Amino acid sequence: MRRSVVAVLAVGAVVLILAPAAWAAGNFQAPMSGGEEVPEVETQATGVAKFKVSEAGLAFKVNVANIENVFAAHIHCGAAGTNGSVGVTLFMGEPVSVSGTLAEGVITEPDPGNLCGWVDLDDVLAAMENGGTYANVHTTANAGGEIRGQIKLRCRSGHR
Repeated sequence: MRRSVVAVLAVGAVVLILAPAAWAAGNFQAPMSGGEEVPEVETQATGVAKFKVSEAGLAFKVNVANIENVFAAHIHCGAAGTNGSVGVTLFMGEPVSVSGTLAEGVITEPDPGNLCGWVDLDDVLAAMENGGTYANVHTTANAGGEIRGQIKLRCRSGHR
């Protein structure tokens, strides 16, 4: 009897340890606006970056509106209210004006030599789960970033 109680408690402990990680390793999003940039940027531009863990890696989609001359979008390491280094490039190219999907794809690793210290995708996911990342979109008018949003875990029900 005592062994079965210990076994049940051990299994329960493993489930409690693994459940949050499995739940957290799902969906993330970052609603972006100029008000979240540091310093704040006055702009009508908005956007949202969505991320979903899959077997292939970290699928992402960046949608924007009312923004012109975008030349880059990234995941940065950094807490809310602070600027941080680029860790993952989501978009890089000639300036484009788009209302809709700016970029989408699958991330399998961070940018080589990034100053966030991320070596692999697990490092990126750990930073995202801990609230230490943000997404932003850079334009020719606001090279440091025109819109930004902290990446947060999104519950399956859509709350949070």
